[in-house]
Amino acid sequence: MTSIEYELLRKYAESRGLTIAEALREIIRRQVLEGEVRADDPLFTKGPVVRGKKIKEEVSERHDEFLYGARA
Repeated sequence: MTSIEYELLRKYAESRGLTIAEALREIIRRQVLEGEVRADDPLFTKGPVVRGKKIKEEVSERHDEFLYGARA
């Protein structure tokens, strides 16, 4: 790491109240995970589950059941 890169990293961490290690972990997570979608996630693979008015009213309360078949 060059001194310029270190200084950029130090300023980034300081501006967010993080240690350099925490800042590096945050940057790595963001870079690696950003935009990833699990191919088997029903949220992204299934069509709309809301068809009738009654169901629309319940979606905010029972979304896991509608999406994954799970009961809370």
